[in-house]
Amino acid sequence: MIILNSLVMKNLGPCLLEMKSEKIKKTVIITGYRCNNLCRFCVDANKRNLIEKTTSEIISEMAEARRRGRTYLEIIGGEQTIRTDIVDIIKFAKKLGFEVITMATNGRMLSYRGFAREIIAAGLNQVIFSIHGHTQKLHDSLTQSEGSFKQLLQGLKNIKELGVTKIGSNTTIVKQNYRSLFEIGNFLYSLKIRNAEFIFVDPTRGGAYDYFNELVPRISEAAPFIRKCLEIGREKQVKHWHIRYVPLCHFLGYESQISELHEQNIFQTEHLAPDFKNFSVEASRRQIGRIKPDKCRMCKKYALCEGIWVEYYKRYGDEELIPIRGPDVV
Repeated sequence: MIILNSLVMKNLGPCLLEMKSEKIKKTVIITGYRCNNLCRFCVDANKRNLIEKTTSEIISEMAEARRRGRTYLEIIGGEQTIRTDIVDIIKFAKKLGFEVITMATNGRMLSYRGFAREIIAAGLNQVIFSIHGHTQKLHDSLTQSEGSFKQLLQGLKNIKELGVTKIGSNTTIVKQNYRSLFEIGNFLYSLKIRNAEFIFVDPTRGGAYDYFNELVPRISEAAPFIRKCLEIGREKQVKHWHIRYVPLCHFLGYESQISELHEQNIFQTEHLAPDFKNFSVEASRRQIGRIKPDKCRMCKKYALCEGIWVEYYKRYGDEELIPIRGPDVV
């Protein structure tokens, strides 16, 4: 198991000390990387054959997280709902006293009403659905799994009917869907989703790294479509209708809808995966995965912005980044 190396953790030290105790302590447990979808852009596409965590390993991690005072638990994969022990895992999480027990899921297993009823009764109290298109054709083409859209919608319907009210969505932004973001946003709103995350694809590894030219749009080209989608949340006064992993220079005036700015004030997050542990996700992303080129130093949003993905910078450069001028440069 790989733990963040000592140099990185040393660099993160000051950030860890500055974390406010009142932040929600969120633990994300990645159970493994097996999945019943084959999303081409998946950041973990090359990890699907890695050994899954055992039930006892997951239970031990949850118990230790509670001993450290963690109150918010998110269980993800891969697709964790295809595990035969997932209901027992949720039951134990409830027994441990986590206030929030949530999962990000493609929703397909939840289309089976008996399973949906069982996992909710076990203690699952929040669900985040991965929805990458507003039509069956678009969504299924991205998941590379025929019928996944229909199953997702049935799973969403089941969850609502069984009484879960805290429902969110994740939409990964790639070349194939960014021009449809306004339609996708309206579709999500029609489903009564009021907690939506639009996520610019991460090309650090996996599918988007391997097929970068096919999948990763230029931020400057996608930004107008993203902003139009964000306007839906503004007009409808949706509290959480956010964009993730984009530079602020293309989203001046949308700071309240930038996920990272929201999260750094709300959460202190750790990720526990089969192949790594990261006890300071918010800080390490800035340290490891993101880059702010020298030209950004003159931007008045420099201190707030996380910049762009390192891999994006390697492939596309920094020509699209336009420093925001002003007297309040930090």
